[in-house]
Amino acid sequence: MSILVNKDTRLLVQGITGGEGLFHTQQMLAYGTNIVGGVTPGKGGEWVEGKIPVFDSVKRAAELTEANASIIFVPARFAADAMFEAADAGIPLIICITEGVPVQDMMRVRNYLDQKHIRLIGPNCPGLLTPGEAKVGIIPGNIAIPGNVGVVSRSGTLTYEVLYALKNVGMGSSTCVGIGGDPVNGTSFIDCLQMFEADPRTEKVVLIGEIGGTDEEKAAEYIATKMSKPVAGFIAGQSAPAGKRMGHAGAIIEGGAGTAAGKVAALEAAGVRMARHPEEIPGLLK
Repeated sequence: MSILVNKDTRLLVQGITGGEGLFHTQQMLAYGTNIVGGVTPGKGGEWVEGKIPVFDSVKRAAELTEANASIIFVPARFAADAMFEAADAGIPLIICITEGVPVQDMMRVRNYLDQKHIRLIGPNCPGLLTPGEAKVGIIPGNIAIPGNVGVVSRSGTLTYEVLYALKNVGMGSSTCVGIGGDPVNGTSFIDCLQMFEADPRTEKVVLIGEIGGTDEEKAAEYIATKMSKPVAGFIAGQSAPAGKRMGHAGAIIEGGAGTAAGKVAALEAAGVRMARHPEEIPGLLK
């Protein structure tokens, strides 16, 4: 088993004929992901890679392909509309890779998707990887092997480092979820921890957080009271100055809240084994 995506996932690519959409479609296909269609308004009737039909709308694509997931590669100014369109088409899982989506747009999107009980990963995220089964996003497929470690992360680059460090010692992943680092996103640490806790294939969990917000502290409370599986963690941004945004839009410390030290302390108090550097994580899981 895995969480969210597997070999049975039927994926649509919104923005499939754009530069980013086409490149990552090729990468996902090469990994073996089951891409059943693409969507670009005005390009309906075309084909990508000789076998993927392109549709003008998500609704039409979903009707004809029975897609159960959609990944979005469109510019930030169109991303909210793309998410609304996928939701209205009844797609139960939406992954938005797009960076720079306005916070006000995401507040409207999150409210709408919550009402429809639709799962959103992102925005501003690397997507999902279930090694050996499906790559839905931009996580390199060759840096991870199948295994029993669930990974959830706010940071794309650190996700890659941890997956590769696990692989180098023969440890694999059940599923890796990049939830993104924006202030308003679709899926939280707790959402993923709940899924990993319920997944029989996942025996251990890695949580990669960063400064800003209180998501890691909330996750610590959940781990302390609800998790039976061991968790190792790392918090990025430990040397970041207060009041300055670091990388992600959500990675900013204000008024003493959201500090790396506070997050590390909360997680350690919950029994999480915390790494000083990402490469220490495999040793903490053994």
